[in-house]
Amino acid sequence: MAEWLIEDGIGETRAILVDGGEVVAARLDWPGALAAGQVEDAVLVARAAGSRRGTARFVSGEEALVDQLSQDAREGAPIRLRVLRAAMAEAGRLKRAQARPTTDAPCAAPGPAGRIVARFPDGLWEEVWSEAWHGQADFASGALTITPTPAMTVIDIDGDLPPRGLALAAVPALAMAVRRMDLAGSIAIDFPTLSDKTDRQAVDAALAAALNGWPHERTAMNGFGLVQLVARLERPSLLHRLAGNRAGAAARMLLRRAEHVAEPGAALLVTAHPAVRAAMSEEWLDQLSRRTGRTVRWHVDAGLALDGGFAQALQA
Repeated sequence: MAEWLIEDGIGETRAILVDGGEVVAARLDWPGALAAGQVEDAVLVARAAGSRRGTARFVSGEEALVDQLSQDAREGAPIRLRVLRAAMAEAGRLKRAQARPTTDAPCAAPGPAGRIVARFPDGLWEEVWSEAWHGQADFASGALTITPTPAMTVIDIDGDLPPRGLALAAVPALAMAVRRMDLAGSIAIDFPTLSDKTDRQAVDAALAAALNGWPHERTAMNGFGLVQLVARLERPSLLHRLAGNRAGAAARMLLRRAEHVAEPGAALLVTAHPAVRAAMSEEWLDQLSRRTGRTVRWHVDAGLALDGGFAQALQA
């Protein structure tokens, strides 16, 4: 039976849906920013004359784009808002959160529901994280390359099989990657070009079956092998979080490794790339020391890859 498991990590909350020992879906939340479902009072700081759109600033200082403003909403006035979508980091820019006026009572954003565990079963989070970090999901006959762009997420399919066979072989991996990386918004899939209409229809049918239960809209495959998926976008996916803040994502992963060092010792020696070390907040480091009951020491190595940091126990 499928079950959601939750890790309350340092600087992030991780959730995985496990079925038969395999991760079939995942979520990654970074606290401190506006999140979908959050209801909070803010201040309307800008509104163009005659427009129903504007900008509001929350107590945290984060700003959100607001639509469906009433005619009497005025700049500088308080306004209660429901957040519809979290901010999204993209190459060279940040798309602000989106919100809408509401009369509902203030509340926090709903978190993932599931069983809280001290640590996921070995290897499960590491596998999902690695796929999102590299933007690649392998399957028996090929691989998916998954790339975030400002307009959409693009999935390319590559392999050695003939086009129809490769397209059909990629479908299960594609449906799994969409859920495991928590993808949403506009997703373009570049299948091999299939000139025969019956081949395209076969892939369409396989994709519909594989994505059954995942809320979305989908185009039929065109003559160039392109299929577009559209799903409600409420938060950054694993792919977008890791691509948008490489050092921050690597820092959080390194803290997870350090937290779970099993060897005995009074201290932890944590080795990291300089950018990863710089991404560590003092609050995170204090949490690591408290959670492990150890003194934390650092070694910075510019020769390491961002995701190559590691931790080891020291006796003194």
